[in-house]
Amino acid sequence: MENIFLETHDVVKRYANHTALNGVSIRVPEGKVFGLLGPNGAGKTTLIRIINHITLPDSGSVTFDGHPLSANDIGNIGYLPEERGLYKKMRVGEQAIYLAQLKGLDKKEAEKRLKQWFEKFGIMPWWNKKLEELSKGMQQKVQFVITVLHRPQLLIFDEPFSGFDPLNAELLKQEILELKNEGHTIIFSTHNMASVEEVCDNIALINHSEVVLQGNVNEVRARFKTDTYRLGLAAGQQLVPTDAMEILSSEHKGGETLYTVRKQGVISNAQLLSEVAAHNEITSFAECLPSMNEIFIKTVGGDATAEGTTMNNKNQNRS
Repeated sequence: MENIFLETHDVVKRYANHTALNGVSIRVPEGKVFGLLGPNGAGKTTLIRIINHITLPDSGSVTFDGHPLSANDIGNIGYLPEERGLYKKMRVGEQAIYLAQLKGLDKKEAEKRLKQWFEKFGIMPWWNKKLEELSKGMQQKVQFVITVLHRPQLLIFDEPFSGFDPLNAELLKQEILELKNEGHTIIFSTHNMASVEEVCDNIALINHSEVVLQGNVNEVRARFKTDTYRLGLAAGQQLVPTDAMEILSSEHKGGETLYTVRKQGVISNAQLLSEVAAHNEITSFAECLPSMNEIFIKTVGGDATAEGTTMNNKNQNRS
């Protein structure tokens, strides 16, 4: 059974006439990447602010590493906000050391760790530059380093790939996975559903201030399966539709013909394959599980605007 590192219990937060969170409960397993998903305005940022102890819930509670969350836990949280907040006029190295000291590191240890990260990212030449001289992507690399430098138990990344080109987004993704392997618990808030499948172990989807979907990524995808499969036949062979299946599409690829089929009625995979194998040479067979993007759109429906589901794709094309 998974250990739960962070848990929110029926969290409610209201602002004037707007309910930002309405009975939100999530369970974040220890040492895993937890995707916090939802369209714009769903309540994700409000929940992150509560977990960071920036604001307090009107009711409900947050449990952190087995005890009620308090101000004393802030040192064990690293937060990379969507809206970056570094000082533009300060030199990069000077600023990074200053912020590391605020997180409890002494100057000598901070400088040592920073130079290790800067060398790893190939950004040592930026050490004495002012932040305003760097591109948005460069600034975000610096802020990422500052976020993880004090090695907190919990890391919260809000749209961490925003502003990165595909190469640097991949670099950052690998670093996030490495941090998970080192034992950090990570909350990953994003609009980019493709990155959810690549990075996240578990997810919670928030819509209209409430959790509408939660669980392990693979289990969630299986929950939405549609009995659709990819069936490969040897080149030159043709699949004939039967009462057991509906042919949705086909394509020739390499030395086989790939069919997308949907099972009809109550029939096992073994029975289906037996029927096909009686007349054809089967080269491959795999279930087609829906993508997280498809699940997001199906669950959120009309609230999933084009802006919301593609925002990060646009951001990744920036330099």
